[in-house]
Amino acid sequence: MRIAFMGTPEFAVPTLNALAAAGHDIAAVYSQPPRRAGRGKKLSPSPVHARAEQLGIELRTPVSLKGAEEQAAFAALNLDIAVVAAYGLILPQPVLDAPAHGCLNVHGSLLPRWRGAAPVQRAILAGDQETGVMVMQMEAGLDTGGVRAAATTPIARKTSSELTQELAAMGADLMVQVLADLPAYPAQPQPSEGVTYASKIDKSETRLNFGQDASAVERQVRAFYPSAWFEYDGQRYRILKCDVTEIAQELGPEGMVMDDRLTIACKSGAIHPQLIQRAGKPAMSIGEFLKGNKIPAGVLL
Repeated sequence: MRIAFMGTPEFAVPTLNALAAAGHDIAAVYSQPPRRAGRGKKLSPSPVHARAEQLGIELRTPVSLKGAEEQAAFAALNLDIAVVAAYGLILPQPVLDAPAHGCLNVHGSLLPRWRGAAPVQRAILAGDQETGVMVMQMEAGLDTGGVRAAATTPIARKTSSELTQELAAMGADLMVQVLADLPAYPAQPQPSEGVTYASKIDKSETRLNFGQDASAVERQVRAFYPSAWFEYDGQRYRILKCDVTEIAQELGPEGMVMDDRLTIACKSGAIHPQLIQRAGKPAMSIGEFLKGNKIPAGVLL
């Protein structure tokens, strides 16, 4: 099929690779423009941008698709279909309508649960037992289109990074499967019940909230990996992995360090960090960390 691929982050790269490997005619790749990143604030291309250049595919990085000129340029590609994976720009109706078979999206949740920008993190935070990936026929609403195919996976104790990589690979395989026989996968309307929205992650959410149950704090660590943090003595510390441990609440208030192993009391239960990182330092096991960093019992974090 003659395809335009539209994606930006690492999540989208496996789908681009799979489309190329399957022999589809990728007429153009759309990705968001390079952003300034790192200490030097240099312009950095997105992962999809970089991969498209490696594959030698025409690359387009418009700031918006709302203008008539950009829409005409898209329509001029004479596409059979457009494949979208975490592109990050709204597709206006003329873009949705331009390909002969419309636009298909790889979405990392079990729709209609977790429509929106951060489905993986929201599923972990909510304590969902499973999630998955779906190939959806796009329409004007936010992730409201009919579903052509789905695959599921247990969340278990996966971090958002691990789960995103898994869903990206699953979504790539599923998209290739659908495109190989499009009529065999008709779009099925989403249920009207069970709709939830996965709002974009705000940086303030990544600060660990010990006023929750320990299990909820542990989910924060996994959902915001590797950025969940607490502060002590003016320094930020990231917890990259932790265990939940039962502890009587009367032993200490929320956020108190309970012992010399850095066990931290929560609303109920406690967490025990396993992997921790001080700002500007490498990640360490809790044993290695405590040899050179003392956070004494009785401190409130």
